[in-house]
Amino acid sequence: MFNMTKIRASHGSGKSFYANHLSSNDYYSEHEKVRGYWLGELADAFGLRGEIVTSREFSLFQKNINPKTYGKLTQKNIPGGPRFFDFQCAAPKSVSVMSLFDERLMEAHVESVRIAMSELEKFAAVRVRDGENVRTNNYETTGKLVYAEFTHDTSRELDPQLHTHNVVCNVTRSHDGKFKALETLEMCRAIRYAGKVYHNAMAARCRELGYETVNVRDKKGNIVWYDLKCVPDEIMERFSKRRIQIEKAEAEFIAQHGRKPTLSENNDLSLSTRSGKMKNSTKEKVREFQLGQLSHQEEEELYAAVKHAKARGIAAISLSREETVEQLRKVLEELYERESVLKQDKLLAEVLNRNLGKVDLEVLKESIQEVRELRNLGGEEVNPYYTPEAVMEEYKESLILELKEISVLAANMFSQAEVNYEEGNVVRLELLDTIVSEGRKEEIMNLLDDVFRNRFHMNVDIQVTYKENEGQGSREYDEQRIQQEINAIFERRAKQRGEYEERKSAVEAKKKSSESGSSSSGEKKAETSGKSSSGNASVSGGKKEFKKKEFRKKDYVRPVKIGDDPNLIYGKNFEDEPIKLEQVVSEMGEITIHGKIINFDTREIRNEKTIIIFAVTDFTDTITIKMFARNDQLPEILGDLKKGAFVKIKGVTTIDKFDGELTIGSITGIKKIGDFTVSRQDLNPTKRVELHCHTKMSDMDGVSEVTDIVRRAHDWGHPAIAITDHGVAQAFPVANHYIETLDKDDPFKVLYGVEGYVVDDLTEIAVNAKDQTLDDTYIVFDIETTGFSSIRDRIIEIGAVKVENGQIVDKFSTFVNPERPIPFEITNLTSITDEMVLDAPTIEVVLPQFLEFIGEGALVAHNAGFDVGFIEQNCRVLGLEQEFTAVDTVALARVLLPTLSKYKLNLVAKALGISLENHHRAVDDAGATAEIFVKFVEMLKDQHIMNLKEMNKFGDRNVNAIRKMPTHHIILIAQNDIGRYNLYQLITASHMTYYARRPRIPKSLINEHREGIIIGSACEAGELYRAVLEKQSAQQIARLADFYDYYEIQPIGNDMFMLEDEKTPNINTEEDLRNVNREIVELGEKFGKPVVATCDVHFLDPEDEVYRRIIMAGKGFKDADNQAPLFLRTTDEMLEEFAYLGSAKAREVVIENPQKIARMVEKISPVNPNKCPPVIADSDQELRDICYRKAHEMYGEDLPVQVSSRLEKELNSIISNGYAVMYIIAQKLVWKSNADGYLVGSRGSVGSSFVATMSGITEVNPLSPHYYCEKCHYSDFESEEVRAFAGGCGYDMPDRNCPVCGEKLVKAGFDIPFETFLGFKGDKEPDIDLNFSGDYQAKAHKYTEVLFGEGHTFKAGTIGTLADKTAYGFVKNYYEERGQRKRGCEIERITEGCTGIRRSTGQHPGGIVVLPHGHSINEFTPVQHPANDMECGITTTHFDYHSIDHNLLKLDILGHDDPTMIRTLEDYITSDAMENEYNEEHPFVATEIPLDDKKVIELFHGTEILGIKPEDIDGCKLGCLGIPEFGTDFVIQMVQDTKPQTLSDLIRISGLSHGTNVWLGNAQELVKSGKATISTAICTRDDIMIYLINKGVESALAFTIMESVRKGKGLKPEWEEAMKAQDVPDWYIWSCKKISYMFPKAHAAAYVMMAYRIAYCKINYPLAYYGAYFGIRADAFSYAIMCQGKDKLNYYMKDYKKRSDTLTKKEQDVMKDMKIVQEMYARGLEFMPIDIYRAKAKMFQIIDGKLMPSLASIEGMGDKAAEAVEEASKDGPYLSLDDFRQRTKVSKTVIDLMAELGLFGNLPQSNQLSLFDFS
Repeated sequence: MFNMTKIRASHGSGKSFYANHLSSNDYYSEHEKVRGYWLGELADAFGLRGEIVTSREFSLFQKNINPKTYGKLTQKNIPGGPRFFDFQCAAPKSVSVMSLFDERLMEAHVESVRIAMSELEKFAAVRVRDGENVRTNNYETTGKLVYAEFTHDTSRELDPQLHTHNVVCNVTRSHDGKFKALETLEMCRAIRYAGKVYHNAMAARCRELGYETVNVRDKKGNIVWYDLKCVPDEIMERFSKRRIQIEKAEAEFIAQHGRKPTLSENNDLSLSTRSGKMKNSTKEKVREFQLGQLSHQEEEELYAAVKHAKARGIAAISLSREETVEQLRKVLEELYERESVLKQDKLLAEVLNRNLGKVDLEVLKESIQEVRELRNLGGEEVNPYYTPEAVMEEYKESLILELKEISVLAANMFSQAEVNYEEGNVVRLELLDTIVSEGRKEEIMNLLDDVFRNRFHMNVDIQVTYKENEGQGSREYDEQRIQQEINAIFERRAKQRGEYEERKSAVEAKKKSSESGSSSSGEKKAETSGKSSSGNASVSGGKKEFKKKEFRKKDYVRPVKIGDDPNLIYGKNFEDEPIKLEQVVSEMGEITIHGKIINFDTREIRNEKTIIIFAVTDFTDTITIKMFARNDQLPEILGDLKKGAFVKIKGVTTIDKFDGELTIGSITGIKKIGDFTVSRQDLNPTKRVELHCHTKMSDMDGVSEVTDIVRRAHDWGHPAIAITDHGVAQAFPVANHYIETLDKDDPFKVLYGVEGYVVDDLTEIAVNAKDQTLDDTYIVFDIETTGFSSIRDRIIEIGAVKVENGQIVDKFSTFVNPERPIPFEITNLTSITDEMVLDAPTIEVVLPQFLEFIGEGALVAHNAGFDVGFIEQNCRVLGLEQEFTAVDTVALARVLLPTLSKYKLNLVAKALGISLENHHRAVDDAGATAEIFVKFVEMLKDQHIMNLKEMNKFGDRNVNAIRKMPTHHIILIAQNDIGRYNLYQLITASHMTYYARRPRIPKSLINEHREGIIIGSACEAGELYRAVLEKQSAQQIARLADFYDYYEIQPIGNDMFMLEDEKTPNINTEEDLRNVNREIVELGEKFGKPVVATCDVHFLDPEDEVYRRIIMAGKGFKDADNQAPLFLRTTDEMLEEFAYLGSAKAREVVIENPQKIARMVEKISPVNPNKCPPVIADSDQELRDICYRKAHEMYGEDLPVQVSSRLEKELNSIISNGYAVMYIIAQKLVWKSNADGYLVGSRGSVGSSFVATMSGITEVNPLSPHYYCEKCHYSDFESEEVRAFAGGCGYDMPDRNCPVCGEKLVKAGFDIPFETFLGFKGDKEPDIDLNFSGDYQAKAHKYTEVLFGEGHTFKAGTIGTLADKTAYGFVKNYYEERGQRKRGCEIERITEGCTGIRRSTGQHPGGIVVLPHGHSINEFTPVQHPANDMECGITTTHFDYHSIDHNLLKLDILGHDDPTMIRTLEDYITSDAMENEYNEEHPFVATEIPLDDKKVIELFHGTEILGIKPEDIDGCKLGCLGIPEFGTDFVIQMVQDTKPQTLSDLIRISGLSHGTNVWLGNAQELVKSGKATISTAICTRDDIMIYLINKGVESALAFTIMESVRKGKGLKPEWEEAMKAQDVPDWYIWSCKKISYMFPKAHAAAYVMMAYRIAYCKINYPLAYYGAYFGIRADAFSYAIMCQGKDKLNYYMKDYKKRSDTLTKKEQDVMKDMKIVQEMYARGLEFMPIDIYRAKAKMFQIIDGKLMPSLASIEGMGDKAAEAVEEASKDGPYLSLDDFRQRTKVSKTVIDLMAELGLFGNLPQSNQLSLFDFS
């Protein structure tokens, strides 16, 4: 709980307070100090946040000194006033006790306290002054504190007492930036809220840590806190000595004073009874003292509780958003019965209090948005019945009496005033226009303002107008009123002198004579209510109960618009200039702003009004607008006020007290305006082409949608644009979708490419290798230099050793005078100083000596390119032409030591056990490298490699080496279809073979697949740019330059980071960056390669950099705030950027060369545009044969016309559109599954196809209800009896015998039109989804490989992007970390720009993409591993499967429990364990279960069919618990409401339950009101089409309406007209418009058929049903809870019900399963104990008429452990518990539980034998 103590300046020094009370625990110890931390939003201002508290800051704060500047902190320093406020928070006693044993609870306590304090901090405020006077009732909320947090774990009596002191300094910062004294009144009022936040957070954490909690209630039954269930009351009482002291003192106070102590007196009592701190103690001593008060058994039990808690799973918060909203509504309703004014924090506190540990605080606060109709849209929750109109009508007489105490004239004026109420809480008083009105107006307005604002907390705008005085406007009348005023003044003075009673009669007499019987009705009312006392009491105490419906409506209705300006949307016309929203940071009164509406919402409230809430941005910031409108005015307002509109608004800024956000309300005018944003245009007549562009598919880097980028390039008139994401091609299909929207003759094209990560594997391990063997002479050397450039920098040391025959035979070592100063950083790195090289020879002397040392030997170096490069360059300078053979030990290490992550010299030496004393000294590094080389030679010889050429071959394209080599950026653009195919091959290899942190492409592989690919040198991360930047040798640069088709330069702004980067010492000015570009341009001229200028686009416009900035900051980049200008530039912007090259060259690189590259590229599709279904020979004929074979088998040789016509229509449509192969594939998969003993359920609308039925894909027969005879093939489709069931289900028809042969007729048909599946033209893409058994799904996937061949099936890939919530967190954290306050609507605006950015990839759970023979997958898409997991054996499509599902066939092979249940039931019922007529020769077949069994329908009417009563199963009135589709509380209630009588009704209920907004708020209301029944309401999507066609709506239109409604897209106005024209009732149209998603009837029918069979088994084979249910569907079956008998089960159910409001998600699942177990017990069935030798891992067994649970049902026993036990038990009896543990590897916790449950019998603990065993 929370409480607060003020600590005044006179309470001693800050240092002593810190030392004596805070940094010490509640006992003194010399060496043990409690560490405190500075926290709070204001701590940043002093540089203290997160810092450890010291006495220095405390002392300065106490003296009102700023600890950062040492200046005065606040302007006023009241002597003796409070300097600190100690907000203390104590944990429940049980938590404090358990924290002795579980340190996690201490961490949880601190975490929870911080959550509570962050909420309490929001109430920090300063008082607002009005001139010299402080307005005591007006505060400015600041939300900023600085406070010190100290957590103690004992009380003064040394009881365990976890508590935290949050010592708040008496300072805050107001919105004007000044430090001011803190006003804590609101904080103190909100202490209860903070306490409940703490308890809620702490209770949730305790449960997550595995502890059960119980709510603690006071004498009135109210919840006050919670305790841990594992701590007995007697222990808590024993450790509550401090509480007992305080309670005793309180009791004495009450006895002495006859009342309870106030909060202040309570604090005094607490201080007066507190003992001094124990001296010279330690934590160990105190702990020993505390544990000494526990018995050994108690201590052991508490330790055991900790172990048990740690073994439990984490429990999630259980209150859903819907439940949270419901709790809010409930609490509001109850609190409003008692209070007229309700603060938001009180409401939240009460909700938290009732649901401790179950509430997500953020969800709770967000949920208030959903109950706005119950509140007055401010921070203070107000009783919804208190409107300005209600208050005035209720209290007008009292207000008149109160005004009389101020002024009789004012009271009379008010009584005669006409009051009007307008939108936006405007109260308009119309006063009589008299000579005294103006003088008394202010008194009336001041009183009303005080009443509304301070007593009823309403923000009301009071306005006054005047009207002519009719009949009483004479001067005599005015004089009479003045005389009344004089009399009132005398009356008040008489009261003051005690003469009131004597004067009263005289005053009354004068009053009566002056009124002469013609007083206004208002004055008469005042006299009759004169018994009420005046002032505040009369307003609050004199109120009477009233209801909303009693309020009187006013005749005045304000028009929507006042004025004839055509642009006016609302209110009055205005011409004010708007201000920028970034300037609107506090309440500024009435302002005018303009902007774009970015979100829009309306919510209906009381009094037939609606609140309109929308956010407007001017792109500098965003603000929320709130306004009220009458419902009948909405259409006029909303015509132009909508998302995307640009508007100008005039209104009043106000702080929304609910969320503390600045909003604009009291709207006086809204006007339409044009788009004021400046849209950049490319006005150059000759356009450039962008060849380097990133989209949101560049992992957490690019932030623009590919469609927006391509559209912009097209709109600017650019001839093309390249898409070059980092390593991926996933934006290609979306870019192509935009191209497909353009005219076919539009020449604009997309260039499809990637910015790849290239690895230069063309450099061999041994460069210039000849015929050297590994035993030849090698010179292993190392150099130290002044820098990285072989051209600009100098050598300062050479060290070398000579190796022959694997032995070191000679050494060379010398310093080299560089003839220039050694840079400071080089000296730091190498320890070589200028003095050390001063007397050394120069390179001109040293190099010939070194060459002589080399002789004919080959060079060896670690990173040889660097060292050899310096030697070669110096040879060239000195004219010493040499050609070296050079071996690189880094490249060799990558091949021979693949497990290393890095290959620095010291790491390689360490891996090989080689000593390296002075790293970065040439002689030492050379020695170590030589030893490394010698060991590598030995390793090579072990692999039979004997010379350098064999070494190079060994290293060629070595996967491990490539994964470890450095990468550079490279641009690869597909020139044509061949190039696209080759590009996809490279992308595939980079993901499938060479991926390591990024997809790598070896250069050698590029050379193999180079045809049709144009290669660019990329950005500053490209190897050509780096070579120029690092001033590598001309030979090296020439080698690199030759590889590329074109070179790339970019604006210098892109590379400005190099000016600050220590790794680029060559770049110190902007001119240096330009010079690099100039050098690349010169290379282009030298090598005849085009040079192109690119932007390296990462966002579309300059202002969009904010999105990338936030993303980069979220990824942890320190320089995220320094964003390069990576936006798409116009031609003129680029020409201006590169003007330094000269106008001709600038035009060449900006326009001519990019256009040249673009012209080289053909206009291609990124995916093979052809439809490529797999080919199965003769599939058309095979499908036709299968269907007709089955049709003849069912209906005879002479098919009924209904069968033949439907079959022929479907087959013609399917075959002509090329879909036959899909049916054949599905048929083969289903038949294979059926042959293996598993039924397959169909999903979606495939059951609408009769061909699917005849080919065995689905059981659902879509023909109209009918009879047919299996024997003689008689059929009946047309009789009146049959037609009566049209639209229903054939199984619901009565039984009939064949009139021809007397056999019982088969009933069939669900009446589902084929058009639902393939449309009226039969060309809708079919989607055949199949529900296989979860146990069989993997086999079905594998079978696709058998059907199509290995390498022809791939898992469908998915792309994971940054979700809304995650992006919101990125944005919010970004601004919070930088101390910037942003309005929520602005955060939401920026969040939109951050969503959808690629983060990872995945796989569809059941999607299989089939590649036809004769094709390569790279024709359509690259492939990769999901999430680039190189250990995963799964291959997925690189493109999201939706991008290619029109080109390649995708099969949905999903896993489902129902087929598994059916298979398990068949196994149980057929087995010998059950006594019935079935056996292996005559097995039970689920498909033979009759779907018209009357007993099954009885399950949905009651429980009698199960032989039990509702009271036996906790009051459940139906028997459908545990039945798929019908077993949840939601559907059970639906069943009770609809009372189904037939299978058709059950199908309709299934459709309702799976739809969104189909039942709740829709069909449910129609059924209740009697407008519809379960048979006529819209339940499935098919209902709409069939109903509309029957009504006369044209069939194609009916289909279109169905498709729109079922997707939640509603109805177009013209559709409504067409429906009304055919007499479709209004309720039907209303229902269509409410629907968000609808289930197909075929899907519902397939599900219900499965459910019906399971229900049949539940009735007739209960043991089989319960065994199958518990083994397959039970989520939380517990052997310990559910299998110990009925009584124990009932005990647990009773306990869970008692704690129903605090159950965790897991406990809720346990409760659901307990209900099924309870039903089983009620039916007289029982469990038998688990036999560890006979029990199965996951399967329940039927043995001797009872169920033996599975091993996995033992709590804590996972599936793997259960399987291990089952296997181990096959090896014979266990010798002991130790033997059991050894053989099964089961945890000790589970073994202890099993022993406790008696599952081991008399098994001993260990294998050891006692001597007495032999006696």
